[in-house]
Amino acid sequence: MNDIIKTNLIGTETYEIIFNNKEICENSKPGQFLILQKDEYSERIPLTIVSCEEGTVRIIIKVVGRSSLEISKMKVGDSFKDVVGPLGNPSEIEKYGNIICIGGGVGAAPLLPVAKGLKDSGNNIISILGAADKNSLILEDEFKNISDDLYIATNDGSKGIKGFVTDILKKLLEENKPDVIWAIGPMIMMKEVTKLAVKYDVPCWVSLNPIMVDGTGMCGACRVQIKNQIKFACVDGPEFNGADVNWDELISRLSQYKDQEKKASEFKCRCENHAE
Repeated sequence: MNDIIKTNLIGTETYEIIFNNKEICENSKPGQFLILQKDEYSERIPLTIVSCEEGTVRIIIKVVGRSSLEISKMKVGDSFKDVVGPLGNPSEIEKYGNIICIGGGVGAAPLLPVAKGLKDSGNNIISILGAADKNSLILEDEFKNISDDLYIATNDGSKGIKGFVTDILKKLLEENKPDVIWAIGPMIMMKEVTKLAVKYDVPCWVSLNPIMVDGTGMCGACRVQIKNQIKFACVDGPEFNGADVNWDELISRLSQYKDQEKKASEFKCRCENHAE
């Protein structure tokens, strides 16, 4: 179990990894995630289950710090020490009607299984993908296959329109209001999408990814404020109604460990340079 059978660079510092785990494959549903640990000295990190097929699990990871860097360098034949999952509540997939699915950056990865599930349930899917540039855009072809319409926005205009996913969303909301919006990506993106959803009175589901340690609700690290109540993203989520999220508090909490994360990454780089 947990042996890597495929790795692939799919975007700027973004990797697809497929590994064996029949139990997770048989029990996972769209919207759920797992927590994995590279080795006994590594941090435990949460990652969405992008897809499962014939006893294998597919994850997508973007290098943003020390732990993601270590995992990105794993090869076929390597094995994760620990993998726990599926965790979290599945997405509330049913037939709603017209749905706008919005994926920002690597957020397209957790959005994909949700969008697939919604399409299979008979919904009309309009997808919006956003990225910094065309090289950072991921899963375009897979979204094209399941979407009735697909729009793309990049910050530099190298693919699709030059701008943000919210620029496209605002235009679509003005033309034909959907029944539901699903948005997964950077916190600031989900916050801005939620603001538009509230303005146009459209329900909006978001998937939160605060700092997480055990994934079972015991550590309390992933606490979020929902309707003035404390919830845990790992067991109460990860999906919530965006209008209920205290975005300012959540974004502030996520920035608390930036200095420590930077030092950990710098330490890792120094060790690698010394080894060379």
